Amino acid sequence: MTHSLPVQYNFSLRDLNTFGVQASAHAYLPVTSVDTLQDVKRDTDLVAMPRLVLGGGSNILLTRDFPGLVLHVGIKGIEIVDEDADATYVRAAAGENWHQFVQWTLAHGLGGLENLSLIPGSVGAAPIQNIGAYGIEIKDLFHSLTLFDFETGEQTTLNKAECMFGYRDSVFKHRLRDRAVVLDVTFALPKQWQPNLRYADVTNELAARSITQPTAQDISAAVIAIRTRKLPDPAVIGNAGSFFKNPVVTTAQRDALLQRYPQMVNYAQPDGSVKLAAGWLIDQCGWKGKTAGAAGVYENQALVLVNRGGASGAEIAQLAAAIQADVAQRFDVQLEPEPIFL
Repeated sequence: MTHSLPVQYNFSLRDLNTFGVQASAHAYLPVTSVDTLQDVKRDTDLVAMPRLVLGGGSNILLTRDFPGLVLHVGIKGIEIVDEDADATYVRAAAGENWHQFVQWTLAHGLGGLENLSLIPGSVGAAPIQNIGAYGIEIKDLFHSLTLFDFETGEQTTLNKAECMFGYRDSVFKHRLRDRAVVLDVTFALPKQWQPNLRYADVTNELAARSITQPTAQDISAAVIAIRTRKLPDPAVIGNAGSFFKNPVVTTAQRDALLQRYPQMVNYAQPDGSVKLAAGWLIDQCGWKGKTAGAAGVYENQALVLVNRGGASGAEIAQLAAAIQADVAQRFDVQLEPEPIFL
């Protein structure tokens, strides 16, 4: 069938992924309202295509052209929707920039998300990845979200349990993958705010600023300073932030490794497992600052892979595989990438 939607064909995605990798979409459609998605659902040609939902493009590695329809979510809007004795409920549309949303909450006197400052990407992508940093994950402040389901053509609300959050994981990577588009996310921001100072980087930064009673804004400023020092700006050098998840091992595995590597960075988890610092493991294998073709490992943080100019997604994937192989051989630990490979 013919359609009146503003679909563009053979559309370059280079400026829509933070790695700056050149790849094209067979078809591309900006999404500014749920009406667009409903129109796609009714269009027999478009709905039959493979689909890729794109937000800020900060958690994807394009290793090839995409043979279907890219839906680029740009729905906007932030509002306080409710409050009770414990929390203020803030809803943000999926197309809002994540960092700008965090700064909006702080400007309105609402703490809770400050440790997640300066994470690249969009609000809609945040629950898919269950983004986290400096002791907080999305699930800790998540209330609910609204999605459009391409299977049913309906809008649905999911609560925290239904999202099945895990470490950088959610139902959107499993049962709802390629099926759901997040429309908005509602957060429950605590009225009895307490600073989260679990990470030494944050407490050290606050101490350097002579701040002993930090506000949420103070913590946000500290996190921004830390991330700016450690991570490259995607507008300057292509990257997707932390490329690998921190691997989770048993206490016995950790103890065996500590006998060989007493300086190994590790964090005990509430469930009895232990999280290792992927960046430390990669650094020990000598990868920090290395270059392989036009891809490389960032000089200031071994966890970040970069496009030094003109790298293909395949080159970056090859570099990642070489790092995984080295870490597996030396530590018997498997590194898992954070970005989705396409």
